[in-house]
Amino acid sequence: MVLAAGLGTRLRPLTYEIPKPMVPVLDRPVMAHILDLLDSHGFSEVIANLHYFPDTIREYFGERITYRYEPELLGTAGGVRGCAEFFDSQTFLVISGDALTDIDLGALLQTHRASKGVATLAVKQVADTREYGVALHDRDGRITGFQEKPAPQEALSDLGNCGIYVFEPEIFDYFPPDPFVDWAKDVFPALLEHDTPFYIHRVEEYWNDVGSLAELRQGTFDALSGRLGLQMEGVQRASGLTAPAAAPLPEDLEFDGPVWVGEDVTIGHGVRLTGPAVIGSGAQIGDGARVRESIIFPGSRLAAGSILIGAIAGHTGIAESLRAARA
Repeated sequence: MVLAAGLGTRLRPLTYEIPKPMVPVLDRPVMAHILDLLDSHGFSEVIANLHYFPDTIREYFGERITYRYEPELLGTAGGVRGCAEFFDSQTFLVISGDALTDIDLGALLQTHRASKGVATLAVKQVADTREYGVALHDRDGRITGFQEKPAPQEALSDLGNCGIYVFEPEIFDYFPPDPFVDWAKDVFPALLEHDTPFYIHRVEEYWNDVGSLAELRQGTFDALSGRLGLQMEGVQRASGLTAPAAAPLPEDLEFDGPVWVGEDVTIGHGVRLTGPAVIGSGAQIGDGARVRESIIFPGSRLAAGSILIGAIAGHTGIAESLRAARA
């Protein structure tokens, strides 16, 4: 299950236009990268809960996945319970729709099966515990408690909850009757109270929850540099420049990579691109523009003579541009 119902308030103003899972990373939305990851690990049946701009997600992914609409938000766990019938009493995976990661899901499942617990939580060492709920555990990896966004000097663990879980169907036995249910506030404390075994799985691979505009930029640039392993369209047209094989590029284009250029991009004369830089599909860059350490979203226009430094350039109507890029 992909959690895709949230409001994405920390990514505003981008999320005034689109839901957070649809925010572009290189050539497609972050949720598309998640589905690619699930496909690569053999997850053929996927459901997503929707609430905010639901049609944007439906129209992009079509029949690739199943959907469950929430007229009112049910919480991080309540939305999962709403899809319980879909899981058909089997072990199931839950992953956040805003996760930029190349986690080995097979290794996560192996940890879960070996521990024989009701739940397994993917966790990763984080530099700043104030941004995450952290998990405490014993020497066997069994979870013994949590701290919610503790100050570094008060933190008893630096293992942040990644929002990626494997559950047995018995997990629903620990839900309160209320329709709105949260993993951290309701379900995980109930597991601890009943001394129910659940465990951590340490993530050594890349993980970024795209929690802010700065993290979106960083995650995009990490994918561009290869630090994050994502499927990425294009070929290396020159050292440091990735673009479609047949895309026309002006002879006087100056660049210092890494630079990624999407499909159907129009670049004027005398343009300078200084990486890391990402030019989304269908974007237009006017003559003489300068772009440095920035992202230009699909379908966006940069006027002639513009200078863009350390920024994210977008436009209203981004959902239509994403659909056009997919087509």
